[in-house]
Amino acid sequence: MIIPKDQLLFTVLLIVIMMISILIIKKAIRKFSFVQAIEINRRKVIFNICYFVIYLIGGFFLALIWGVKFQEFTIFISSVLAVLGVGFFAQWSLLSNLTASFILFFYHPIRIGHRIKIIDKDYNWTGEVKNITAFYFFIETDAGENISLPNSLVMQKGLEILKKEEIVSEEDHTFKNH
Repeated sequence: MIIPKDQLLFTVLLIVIMMISILIIKKAIRKFSFVQAIEINRRKVIFNICYFVIYLIGGFFLALIWGVKFQEFTIFISSVLAVLGVGFFAQWSLLSNLTASFILFFYHPIRIGHRIKIIDKDYNWTGEVKNITAFYFFIETDAGENISLPNSLVMQKGLEILKKEEIVSEEDHTFKNH
């Protein structure tokens, strides 16, 4: 079997482009996370999501370089997406939590260590944000309870960022300063 030189050259070029893209994205995420004071665990989640997207795009172009016909490739991809769609429909919360994690990382002002109040008619949760992972948002309430909420639920609730010295009295729900 003879390997065409053009395909080999394009494959090497694609790998170099992917490596450069990963380095640029890594540097940009690090810079953004230092400016925004984002914890290393949250940064790792975003790195993994970005790597997955780059590898997915790279795999698509690699298949095209090595002669997979576009029509056959689209049939294969649509079949895979149909199977994944059925699977994710059963577990839609996983996908929504990953998306919410991405949004919390880049666009939400809440950071680990912030004191917050979750505005909800049924619950009066006030406390400190302990961790934000790919799927869950962890808070330790003023009453000492450790609560984990799905990230998608956190995106649906109103959140108030409190100053460090503010606490909420559970009897009268008013703010008092120490």
